[in-house]
Amino acid sequence: MSISIKDNRNDAGRTFQLPTLLQRRTGPMTRELVLRPGDHGLGMTHDSMAADTTTTATCGFCATGCGLRLHLKDGEAIGLTPETAYPVNLGMACPKGWEALRVLDSPERATLPLLRDEAGKLSPIEWDDAFAKFCDGMKKVQAEHGPESIAFLSTGQIACEEMAFLGALARFGMDIRHCDGNTRQCMATAVTAYKESFGFDSPPYTYDDFEQSDCLVFIGANPCVGHPIMWERVLRNPNNPEIIVIDPRRTETAAAATQHLQLRPKNDLALLYAITNELIVRDFVEHDFVQNHTQGFEELRQHVSQYDLATVCEEAGLAVEDVSAAVEAIGRGRAVSLWWTMGVNQSYQGTRTAQAIINIALITGNIGRPGTGANSITGQCNAMGSRLWSNTTNLFGHHSFTDESDRQKVAEALNIPVEKIPSTTSWKYDRIIEGIRNGEIKGLWVVATNPAHSWIDQGDVRELFDQLDFLVVQDMYKTTETCSHADLILPSAGWGEKEGTFINSERRYGLLKKVRRAPGQALADFQIFRGIAHRWGVGEMFAEWTSPEAVFRIMQRASRGQPSDISGIEGYEQIDRCGGIQWPWSADHASGGFEPEQQRRLFADGHFFHEDHRARLIVDDVSPMPEPADADYPIVLLTGRGTVSQWHTQTRTRQSPLLRSLYPNQPYVEMHPRDAAELDVEHGDLVRVRSRRGYADATACLTHSVQPGQVFMPMHYECTNQLTLSHFDPHSGQPSYKDCAVRIEPVLTSDHD
Repeated sequence: MSISIKDNRNDAGRTFQLPTLLQRRTGPMTRELVLRPGDHGLGMTHDSMAADTTTTATCGFCATGCGLRLHLKDGEAIGLTPETAYPVNLGMACPKGWEALRVLDSPERATLPLLRDEAGKLSPIEWDDAFAKFCDGMKKVQAEHGPESIAFLSTGQIACEEMAFLGALARFGMDIRHCDGNTRQCMATAVTAYKESFGFDSPPYTYDDFEQSDCLVFIGANPCVGHPIMWERVLRNPNNPEIIVIDPRRTETAAAATQHLQLRPKNDLALLYAITNELIVRDFVEHDFVQNHTQGFEELRQHVSQYDLATVCEEAGLAVEDVSAAVEAIGRGRAVSLWWTMGVNQSYQGTRTAQAIINIALITGNIGRPGTGANSITGQCNAMGSRLWSNTTNLFGHHSFTDESDRQKVAEALNIPVEKIPSTTSWKYDRIIEGIRNGEIKGLWVVATNPAHSWIDQGDVRELFDQLDFLVVQDMYKTTETCSHADLILPSAGWGEKEGTFINSERRYGLLKKVRRAPGQALADFQIFRGIAHRWGVGEMFAEWTSPEAVFRIMQRASRGQPSDISGIEGYEQIDRCGGIQWPWSADHASGGFEPEQQRRLFADGHFFHEDHRARLIVDDVSPMPEPADADYPIVLLTGRGTVSQWHTQTRTRQSPLLRSLYPNQPYVEMHPRDAAELDVEHGDLVRVRSRRGYADATACLTHSVQPGQVFMPMHYECTNQLTLSHFDPHSGQPSYKDCAVRIEPVLTSDHD
């Protein structure tokens, strides 16, 4: 068969031959092009993508914790859609959620254990050999340098049960004394603030509060980009709410707000104290609540009285009338919620800034009611699981290593000798890094995280990793920046390839399900820990740890009597049936025979977790910026989330062609046009951003989103943390990623080449 096509330009006929495949009247292509109504409410589909059943699971990208409906064929996930009935996302998903399965198919997956030889080459080995190399290598380091010479760095990316296994194995079985997680980089400030103010690490809110508030205040938070499903909940709010954003950058959220207080960088603590003072002076204080449920009001009143509104506004670059309007909105609001994330947490005075936010909620009585709260938005998908169960910041189940009764309780719950539980806390992340520098730490186990990309002053930590005697990386991908330094790589299964639970930002346990086979010989982290336990010689200690759900039962025992008590949960099936379950859900809660409500808040009774049931109002002096702009480095660098399609170090998101297409591959830096004009830089020019620690080349993006004297770079680009400053919040140990001094230099093409 042929088709004659008339060429109108020269009136000549020519013949075009269709490919043989397209001439077939039957066959696989024909069938695949036929669409029919899909089963299970999945819309139009074709045979190759037709599911024979579906199941639900919690997304594993961020701590929003959306519900996804996974489409299964022969037991394997072939597609997904957002779950409409899940109380978190209500049928919505961000681009990362839609691509959750796609990143599992990456050619960069680690599929075999890899051992680096003396020539520096990584070669595959069998799992038995990998477990032997791991244990022999770590024991050799301990024998040569002492029992405290090995450490682990973990993650908020693995399931609670895996966190629990890792923390118990390392600290109780392997005698590892020092360990921390990359939640230290994201949420340590919020954890410390909540513990000191409320008596426990206890985000009080539920996502329904986004829709119940009549005034929402976002401090150092950009949910439009960072947590888009939460922002969609804000847009569903029927109350026409006041939305106030406090941020030095005109973020996407600030652009959509009713009021943007665009202050100069790191004036947020002083501004919050001035707002608090104005709330007190204008008598927007809920006096009965303050008197009956808080401690320290008089000290707070005296402290904030020093922060005159006019003076603070002048220093922060704000108009008095704008801040005054914000004070009135907060003071007169019926239901005011205050939200913060990395812009506060990743600061040298982040803990006290978070507590200044908490103070405002407490003195105005905006706590424990619908639409209220001092609410930290978590970053990583299971950051709270790490906080509760990994034995890093706290003893198993948020107990204390230094409390004898807590150690006894945990020992009984785990059925181990109490002598196995150390009585001292671990070093924090930055102290572990310093331990590598001074030779105290010689062996390091990195689990599902990428500190060679994400840690502050990146060039420094990469050099330190090369000083280790033995570095083991356990990860989904063999191509991470940290893997390039590893002596041994253990291939692990990812989300969708294993079972367990995650805890989202609103304290909701959600279920992770195995709907794919892990590629090659990759194993679930849970199975890797089991293999190490047996090879190390402590298998009997973990005889009960046979499956993730078996470990969940152990976690329940350990949680009894804690504010985060989950002893009343029936098991995985109930978590699945209920659309997740927020802690606490104790045996006492469950004794009534009814199932937990989908939306539950803390502190509705005004009782907090200190012994006297009172919240603490905590204040402190404002500290100057550790590295302000000066003559040599006259620009302040701001960092943060770039686009909704990026996540963390892009370890996973870069594996999706779709997600990669949604942001520039070339690093960019946002500059104010006035600064660009002074440097003779035009939009799209290549510039060099230089700090005292290194430099990064980026494309100039001229925009009024930043103020003169400031630039902004997304943190997901590898080069950004070559610039950041090694400075830490003194209370939480969280790195201060958000600001440092830089200068901008035009780059000639020849110089760049």
